[in-house]
Amino acid sequence: MASSSSSGLTFKLHPLVIVNISDHYTRVKSQMNPPISHHNTTTTTNGGDAVASSAPPRVYGCVIGVQKGRTVEIFNSFELLYDSSNNSLDRPFLEKKQELCSVFVFSSCYKKVFPHFYILGWYSTGSDAEESDMLIHKALMDINESPVYLLLNPSINHSQKDLPVSIFESELHVIEGVPQLIFVRSSYTIETVEAERISVDHVAHLKPSDGGSAATQLAAHLTGIHSAIKMLHSRIKVLHHYLLAMQKVAAHLTGIHSAIKMLHSRIKVLHHYLLAMQKGDVPCENSLLRQVSSLLRRLPAIESGKFQDDFIMEYNDTLLISYLAMLTNCSSATNELVDKFNTAYDRHSRRGGRTAFM
Repeated sequence: MASSSSSGLTFKLHPLVIVNISDHYTRVKSQMNPPISHHNTTTTTNGGDAVASSAPPRVYGCVIGVQKGRTVEIFNSFELLYDSSNNSLDRPFLEKKQELCSVFVFSSCYKKVFPHFYILGWYSTGSDAEESDMLIHKALMDINESPVYLLLNPSINHSQKDLPVSIFESELHVIEGVPQLIFVRSSYTIETVEAERISVDHVAHLKPSDGGSAATQLAAHLTGIHSAIKMLHSRIKVLHHYLLAMQKVAAHLTGIHSAIKMLHSRIKVLHHYLLAMQKGDVPCENSLLRQVSSLLRRLPAIESGKFQDDFIMEYNDTLLISYLAMLTNCSSATNELVDKFNTAYDRHSRRGGRTAFM
């Protein structure tokens, strides 16, 4: 295996891929090595030496993402099965996964959000690339002519500061006069989006407390998030009904405004006509004056008790809607203040050991 790649590609790896591979490995390891009692952990030979437990399992899968020019960005991954009979991936399972990937990833919701995702290569676990890995690598070349091999080392090394993740490419080298494909190591950078940063930060700060496990704490945390989302949904529902009511009120007020505007224009025309008649510019018509007098006698009718009751009721409804809008704004501002306060105290508690009380 050569030391470094000469392809000039730039690789960007998202944390979701590392989390998926780690979760895949942890689940497979837990299924293969369930907890057992202490006296069954080791067996002795005739010489009395302890026999080591089975080797850690290897997991396999495909990585998907996008490639733009010389930049390859790995966004996600899915699991695959390993066929031990031919030391390769289970081809029918891979084809089924690829078909599902084409249906659900490339043609459905993912197609709308991430229209350029496709299979970039595969992943596995282990300390280093093995010779048998090249067989799997060649088998995937009918899907991607230059697949990427991502290797995660599950062994814990506390002295190591870098991520135990390696990315390999395949290059054709002439070795002892024979052209051969070999793995070459490529450098990469971690690329994150806002949603990934928030998720990884929440998971990283989950620590077992009071005898509980991290899974229990995560479940409690997700329950709290569910309650917050439920409360937010109820408030959005109230706001939605308020906006619908406002829309109806706005349509009603628009109609009233149009009617008043038309009435004002007609009264203005009538006023100018009466002024012209008073000045003698137009002849006096007694029939028209009687109609105007009849219209003016109707004006005191709006001072009735029914009109006052209806007017006060509409006025109060308008004030209530205005007060509801003010209360909604106050509630939103209060929630934003509480969120900022909890965020500030949460950071302070992680630094100084104090806990937030809200």
